[in-house]
Amino acid sequence: MGEVLKSIYSMLKKIEKKLGKFKNIVRWIFVLSILSFLSVMFVLSISLQGTFIQTQTTMSEFRSDQILKYIKENKRRKHVPIKVKGLYITAYSANSSRKVDEIINLINKTELNSVVIDVKDYSGNILYDSKIPLVNELGVKKVLIKDLSGLLDKFKKHDIYTIARVSSFQDPALAEKRPDWALKSKNGGLWRDHKGLAWVDANKPEVWQYIIDIAKEAGRFGFDEINFDYIRFPTDGNLSAIIYTNGDKKRYEVMNGFYSFLSDELAREPIYTSADLFGLTTERTGENDMAIGQRMMDAVKYFDYVCPMVYPSHYPSGYLGFDNPSDHPYEVVYNAMKTGVDRTVNERAGLRTWIQNFHLGAIYDGEKIRAQIDASDDAGADGWILWNARNVYDGRGIEFK
Repeated sequence: MGEVLKSIYSMLKKIEKKLGKFKNIVRWIFVLSILSFLSVMFVLSISLQGTFIQTQTTMSEFRSDQILKYIKENKRRKHVPIKVKGLYITAYSANSSRKVDEIINLINKTELNSVVIDVKDYSGNILYDSKIPLVNELGVKKVLIKDLSGLLDKFKKHDIYTIARVSSFQDPALAEKRPDWALKSKNGGLWRDHKGLAWVDANKPEVWQYIIDIAKEAGRFGFDEINFDYIRFPTDGNLSAIIYTNGDKKRYEVMNGFYSFLSDELAREPIYTSADLFGLTTERTGENDMAIGQRMMDAVKYFDYVCPMVYPSHYPSGYLGFDNPSDHPYEVVYNAMKTGVDRTVNERAGLRTWIQNFHLGAIYDGEKIRAQIDASDDAGADGWILWNARNVYDGRGIEFK
């Protein structure tokens, strides 16, 4: 704009010189015309510049609004709290469209509202296409769930709450690849349980970080909750041959440290956390961690939910005076959960019941399954989950809509 004005001004000056032979009055008319023209051009220039600045400001504001809108619409949000009424499925089942449709159909017809899915099972393998560098470097990935994002979207379209199950310290895959992170045997080599499975050392911070990385990735795929199982030391095999590395630190102190680390690391993630504990933890007090590091009163301070495995078949003969506790599902579950609920009033975690949905110790028909659910509710537990390792669920014991 400045160059244009200079050019016009120069042209008019030349014209003004040629008019020198005219009278002064005419000369002044032309001078005034020049000044008027320049004034108009100046005002026009300022106006256009203001419009440009205003347009730029408006565009900037528009972009900011759009960015904020995008962030707001696409930000992962924590699911509203619900009373979970769920069931467990393996990664094999989760990759079967027929099985998934069967599960969704059952959930839609009944009081069920949630599903627990293995993302890392007893083998230690990561069961989806993980992008964690160490997982891929060690080759501990076995992609059974081919499209995890698609699977979660499918469940969410039916308003089904999704829980990722992570087997933690029972991890033969990691132990074999990183023996320096594994429990060792006094007889040499890796220590193994009665099934021949190696375990990682729960006292290793590197192992803690590995578990946390998997939990974070699962949450970012879209799971609503991460469930941690096998958060303990081994219970079977030649336990006297284990070389423990925690020194004077008690096993429950090791686990308590892990719980605290996990809670801190996941605090900013929009997910809930839950911990699976042995059923007897609801009744054990003081320093009694059953030699495996599990104490309910430690876990309830760091998780959103603690899930005791109060399967009646797992209680010894003589429990509550019963020769066969499996024949008394209501009494066993009610006593265990009521004791736990009463002990954990005002703690962070709610107690959620694992329900026996398999035949062991007795035939577990619909009546026995329902008896456990009723006992859980009557005890004041915050939800329940059915466990059947073969994922056989036919609706027995659950209410239909």
